[in-house]
Amino acid sequence: MYAKAQRSLGTALPPPMHARTALAPPDPWIFATVAGLIAIGLVMVFSASSATAYATYHDTAYFLKRQLVWLVIGGGFAYAAYRVDYTKLKRISPALVGITVVLLVLTLIPHIGLQTGGARRWLGASVLSFQPSEIAKLTLVLFLAAKLSTIGAEVRSLVRGVVPCLLVAAVIAVPILLEPDMGTASLVMFTAFGMLFCAGARIEHVALAVLALLPPVALAVGASAYKRARILAFLDPWKDAQNTGFHIVQSLLALGSGGIFGLGLGASRQKFFYLPEAHTDFIFAVIGEELGMLGTMIVLMLFAALAIRAFMLAQRTTDRFGFFVIVGCALLIVIQAFINIGVVTSSWPVTGVPLPFISFGGTSLIVSLVAVALIMNVARRTR
Repeated sequence: MYAKAQRSLGTALPPPMHARTALAPPDPWIFATVAGLIAIGLVMVFSASSATAYATYHDTAYFLKRQLVWLVIGGGFAYAAYRVDYTKLKRISPALVGITVVLLVLTLIPHIGLQTGGARRWLGASVLSFQPSEIAKLTLVLFLAAKLSTIGAEVRSLVRGVVPCLLVAAVIAVPILLEPDMGTASLVMFTAFGMLFCAGARIEHVALAVLALLPPVALAVGASAYKRARILAFLDPWKDAQNTGFHIVQSLLALGSGGIFGLGLGASRQKFFYLPEAHTDFIFAVIGEELGMLGTMIVLMLFAALAIRAFMLAQRTTDRFGFFVIVGCALLIVIQAFINIGVVTSSWPVTGVPLPFISFGGTSLIVSLVAVALIMNVARRTR
């Protein structure tokens, strides 16, 4: 109809509405940064897991093949998240949180949740298992983005702003802590605090909330011999280097032996059954051993570049929900990265938090890809 009217009038008409509101292409800086992290991750998963994969499955590329499969699946989910109208997520975010809490509770039930290594964190069966706690991080971000965009200036109120947001975060964090997964539980709360800060919450209110959370957290840690051992090992890993401090000691040995330029790609010695979880939680230590301080700095700079670019994109959007989606997703990725790196460098107690885009793991990779896709989704709709 538009073309017929143009021919009949013989004049140039204004462009149709859909042409004026055409969506921008994906942000090249975010895309390039994430692609770099994924490329490093694939190389290092193969290198760090080759010895374990050959000893267990007689295939040095076993974990690399699985990671590639997860990458393809995650790419599909990310494309869907990139194409969806993200504003519709605002209405369904409370329902997503409710479903997530149900999944987390199911994880804690014997014979329903899968137990591995003393922790009950998975649902499903065998290769089809997934971690609800990974999904919980993203659903919390969407809920808080919806909540903060709605309450506006009331975020500066302790009762109407800070407390309701932190209560929802705590409802998600408590079952995760009971799995036990202290690292992901702390990541959930840190992300909530970060989003509240960016929303303009009063510093004294946030500090008061932190102080209120300290006693129950201390009780939870003190009541668990497992958590107490983790804290004591963090304070002095060399005191029990063959038991509770083993992870940290082996990680520090790997980082120290790498020096500035590393031993060379594939030349790690710690991955030969000295460093536990070399291709998952402690893959950053293998990066430091094989690629040296130079390699670790490149990884740090890529995460820093991702955070800076994401916050630049957030500042450009006039949609409050979109702003908090970008901020929350960026905080989720970057805080998780620095918790993982903190563990590896003995700057944070040992927790089972993977390094986004780099560590081996299906659910973590998918959630990280979806988070980045949502950032680019909001950014491309900014006029």
